[in-house]
Amino acid sequence: MSRPDVPMPHSPAWLAQVWISFVASVGVTAVGIYYLPVDAWVRAFLGMGLLFTVGSTSSLSKTVRDQYEAQRFTARIDEARVHRLIAEHDPLKPEG
Repeated sequence: MSRPDVPMPHSPAWLAQVWISFVASVGVTAVGIYYLPVDAWVRAFLGMGLLFTVGSTSSLSKTVRDQYEAQRFTARIDEARVHRLIAEHDPLKPEG
């Protein structure tokens, strides 16, 4: 039985598809920029834009993942507190 709080590892096929897709998209875009019939400064500007887009995308994806994991961790702490309170509660225990 799998636990919902333990993520399943990615399959090798999925990892290969993700990396191939990333390398192909950046590579094809870079080749397209290189062969554009424009001045070198325009190609340099577009190349810098491509690099900044890739860098900011990876930073954004890491930030979103970190926020998700922090929320999950906080939820697990709250859940543990509730379980402890329920375990400590004895409705038959006399008051006082």
